[in-house]
Amino acid sequence: MTKKRKQTVSLLAFVFPALLLYAVFTIAPAFGGVWYSLTNWNGLNPTYDMVGLSNYIEALRDDPYFVDSIWFTLKYVLYMVVFQNVIALLLAVLVESRRRSRVWFRTIFFMPNMLSLIIGGFMWVFIFTRVLPSLADTTGLPFLDQSWIGDPSRSFYAILILSLWGGVGYLMVIYIAALQGVPEHLREAAAIDGAHAGQIFRHITLPMIYPAMTIGVFLTLSSSFKVFDAVFALTGGGPGRSTQVIAINIVEEAFRFQQRYGYASAKAIILFVIVLLITLVQLWIMKRREVEA
Repeated sequence: MTKKRKQTVSLLAFVFPALLLYAVFTIAPAFGGVWYSLTNWNGLNPTYDMVGLSNYIEALRDDPYFVDSIWFTLKYVLYMVVFQNVIALLLAVLVESRRRSRVWFRTIFFMPNMLSLIIGGFMWVFIFTRVLPSLADTTGLPFLDQSWIGDPSRSFYAILILSLWGGVGYLMVIYIAALQGVPEHLREAAAIDGAHAGQIFRHITLPMIYPAMTIGVFLTLSSSFKVFDAVFALTGGGPGRSTQVIAINIVEEAFRFQQRYGYASAKAIILFVIVLLITLVQLWIMKRREVEA
């Protein structure tokens, strides 16, 4: 064997255990889900019938709760992509502007990411139901005493607050790393030429961290479409089904109601297709912007 082939074999030997686990526990179940989405399997009966695309047709045409969950999830994704990336970028700029306390602030803003959103959700339930009403009694501010979880118009914003609290720190670290990679001499040259801080950030810093923004938007899109724990811990999809996202709708269909595993698998495939198409469009648009920048 040549030296290059030996290196290839050794590298494959190192990654083979990870590839095997990925194939067994991720790829194989994914193909199994595609198969079961074409059946009426209930998850327990060893016998089932092929129903073709009827599960997909029923989900998109005859299931108003699933359609509503799609629109609610799209609304949630839109808010999360904008607010999470903007807040994370602002925090990264503010933290990097600190000289002595930047490590302290990085730790503080990143700490919520170290907790499960299930635990964080229970903490925020206590804040929304106990702490805010107490502050309303103390300060006299009426909007704090509103029902943040029981009111459909406010429960959406409660979910946003929890999700931003748990996810902004992770993106902040990515943007901090990108900001540290911007050459300082470019900023200094622009400042000597008379550019103020806003112009330096817009015309020098922002184009150079655009690859990090592509990663940030991609991560936010994928995680927001698959959101489950934040909504489950905070509202459980309620009140009623006003805050039900696609993942909770799928879980309820498979485990809580009629145990229609085949039908739930079809919904999961629909979610996969939606995420795939939107992600491909996002990557195509932002990669072109990277080249232009």
